Amino acid sequence: MDEVAAAIADPVRRRILTLLRDAPLPAGEIATQFAISRPAISRHLRVLRECGLVRDDLVGRRRIYRLDTGPLAELLDWLADLATPAPWERHLDALETEVYRTRRESRARGPAEHRREHTA
Repeated sequence: MDEVAAAIADPVRRRILTLLRDAPLPAGEIATQFAISRPAISRHLRVLRECGLVRDDLVGRRRIYRLDTGPLAELLDWLADLATPAPWERHLDALETEVYRTRRESRARGPAEHRREHTA
């Protein structure tokens, strides 16, 4: 998961993944989308390949890259778990709801009835 997170931390690599989302592309065509050198793009593609986010096939003399989202699963699960409220947060939400309900009922009964309940 750390390797995948490190790979997608770079904006160039994120853009490469976005390009590959629609269709597999040759390395040369990927490189034309950036204002950096082809060797730099090759290094980015190597990082993505090593963490498993892209696969490459040699077709003739061209290397075709395609997206593989499988390695994102563990990271996505972790992010979803992180975004889910902790169990104690749900208890606090329930307590807050109960406090508001009690206040609302108390106001609906009026001050005289409220005093009678507490003096009895």
